[in-house]
Amino acid sequence: MTTPASTAVADTVENATATPEREQPYAALGLKPDEYDRIREILGRRPTSGELAMYSVMWSEHCSYKSSKIYLRQFGEKVSDEMKTRLMVGMGQNAGVVDIGEGWAVTFKVESHNHPSYIEPFQGAATGVGGIVRDIISMGARPVAVMDQLRFGAIDNPDTARVVHGVVSGISFYGNCLGLPNIGGETVFDAVYQGNPLVNALAVGVLRHEDLKLANASGAGNQVVLFGARTGGDGIGGASILASDTFAAGGPTKRPAVQVGDPFAEKVLIECCLELYRDDLVEAIQDLGAAGISCATSELAANGGSGMRVDLEKVLLRDPSLTPEEILMSESQERMMAIVAPGKLDAFLEVVRKWDVETSVLGEVTGDGRLIIEWHGEVIVDVDPATVAVDGPVYERPVAYPVWIDALRDDSATALSRSDDPDTLRRQFTQLLASPNLADTSWVTNQYDYYVMGNTALSFPDDAGMIRVDEHSGLGFAIATDCNGRFCQLDPYEGAKLALAEAYRNVAVTGAEPTAVTDCLNFGSPENPEVMWQFSQAVAGLADGCLELGIPVTGGNVSFYNQTGDQPIFPTPVVGVLGIIDDVARRIPSGWQDPGENIYLLGVTATELSGSAWAGTVHGHLGGRPPAVDLGNEKRLAGLLHAASLQSLVSSAHDLSAGGLAQALAEGVLRFGVGARVWLREIMERDGVDAASALFSESTGRVIVTVPREDDVKFRGLCEGRGYPVLRIGVSDAPGEGDEPALEIQDLFTVPLAELRDLSRSTLPTAFGPTVSEPA
Repeated sequence: MTTPASTAVADTVENATATPEREQPYAALGLKPDEYDRIREILGRRPTSGELAMYSVMWSEHCSYKSSKIYLRQFGEKVSDEMKTRLMVGMGQNAGVVDIGEGWAVTFKVESHNHPSYIEPFQGAATGVGGIVRDIISMGARPVAVMDQLRFGAIDNPDTARVVHGVVSGISFYGNCLGLPNIGGETVFDAVYQGNPLVNALAVGVLRHEDLKLANASGAGNQVVLFGARTGGDGIGGASILASDTFAAGGPTKRPAVQVGDPFAEKVLIECCLELYRDDLVEAIQDLGAAGISCATSELAANGGSGMRVDLEKVLLRDPSLTPEEILMSESQERMMAIVAPGKLDAFLEVVRKWDVETSVLGEVTGDGRLIIEWHGEVIVDVDPATVAVDGPVYERPVAYPVWIDALRDDSATALSRSDDPDTLRRQFTQLLASPNLADTSWVTNQYDYYVMGNTALSFPDDAGMIRVDEHSGLGFAIATDCNGRFCQLDPYEGAKLALAEAYRNVAVTGAEPTAVTDCLNFGSPENPEVMWQFSQAVAGLADGCLELGIPVTGGNVSFYNQTGDQPIFPTPVVGVLGIIDDVARRIPSGWQDPGENIYLLGVTATELSGSAWAGTVHGHLGGRPPAVDLGNEKRLAGLLHAASLQSLVSSAHDLSAGGLAQALAEGVLRFGVGARVWLREIMERDGVDAASALFSESTGRVIVTVPREDDVKFRGLCEGRGYPVLRIGVSDAPGEGDEPALEIQDLFTVPLAELRDLSRSTLPTAFGPTVSEPA
């Protein structure tokens, strides 16, 4: 299983020692002068071209977290015993792993593929899905679901359609071909993302405890095996050059750095890996994503505290003209590296042959602590793997409080005009419902398969996705992701806590117990001191919030350099929360299905409109302070919802967030086409707010639920017993004979469901073309 390889003349260690003054293109590879000098100091000589390639990708911002490490440590420091209870694997491996009971575990992670998705939207997004799925495979798990978190430019900008069509097609193509349900996510439009869209992809897998695999190469004599797709020229420099730089003016560039994906090859790779795990033929495993072979070899060797010797010419190539340096840097997709005991190698090769997966044995694990890579018998890399994969540069970047933020915060939305005129409120309500960020997203989501594999319990448009893990017991998990970049622009510390609270609440309303967190921290250039202030504040907010809620951060991703020229994106720390449910039959949908049920509002409303959808959509305004968040309240609310779920007291539950109560009611009636009559008077009197605030405020810790009349007394007793504020605000409503279903806000306005549906469903198709009529 070999292929003719390039016979390019390689820069050997011997040659590097003999030619110390040779000039090297370190800057073109993304290395700073002092970093290059540090590499020379570590090696005691100049690096070979192969070593330079390895250090450049592994010391890149994307791979080394060199600007974020000093802040990310908080996730491991601000930890309580409660947070460790279910954590099996935390940060430092390919994905976090959480014990969900009955011998089952769930592994999940979210990562970014932002820059590739602007340059080549289809392949950028597709390979983002493929990469995160391989992280899940490498933990020993079967992937069971994906999600995506998307931020695009203004919906009416001519370039937005190019990016939207490519990204959504790429995600649906790759995920649908893998046979993985896409169960949730976010779609946001804002001009601040115009030149730098965000494409974050999340994957979840399930495994039995005993099947857990780690990326640690140990055991001298164990074989190093590369299997999967052949290595090509796509993706070279993706981590070091493309993902670790800003976009300059002039539009999409750097196309060769974007990888090309083949989901059918990955599907075969998934099944092949699962059989290898089943037969216990793998000692350790690592996917090849960012930095390719450079990452897999150095991380496996460093994590295992061992060494490794590899013959690079044994790598199977799609393009025989590739140089050794290009082979080391290539980020070609659908590849895995395994550590295999010599006695199991024949059985390993038999399995990969069965699946028709190309394989090459590259070398072996050694005990000398060195990573040595040879090219046709000559040594081209001789390094301590820890200096490549672990001990990269750590920066304490300058941090500066933004000069503009005080004026922004002083410009509060409380100064905006709020009307109590029924016609004005109706117009603002429908304007919000039809706005790009609150409108129906079926144009996107219908291109995805929600139900493949047959274990999806909740999906679009419910508040969280839910998957059944065990069909016998009904054990499952729910997951939601959230972030409001407008809130984070106003206050990144509170904005990160608000993202955590919303994702936590979205899991809680399904009846699941929030358990663990993953994050994807999207920011501008770390070389901008104001961006570093935003980043430091957001990480502190998220770490403090997780400590207060008692749920750990299991891993995630940092994406810097998300800006075009000098204009960074809004801070966008996407937070994913995973929750456990002991029986998915108890799941709670986000809308009501039956008339005659009481609608209750849990929580208290304040006039909190700064950063809201109402301020942005109706007034074109961003300023003030975001809503206050009380995570103790959020925890009590989640406990209340879980207790209500266990007693089957609520038939639907929907969180209040963007668009406030008005949007939640619209989505509640549209979910199953059952109308509602709602009154605001008690909210206004109890909480001291006007009608506009009652409708559009985005105060936290609030949920609407429907309760069957026979359970009304029990539900109210549950709320009173737990001391959580509750108000009956309406009833789900069946129309009279000849009447059509409607949402009636008593004394203010009534909107027929047909009108609501048309308003909500027309926005994205108007911009991007017809909606696929049914989910894929």
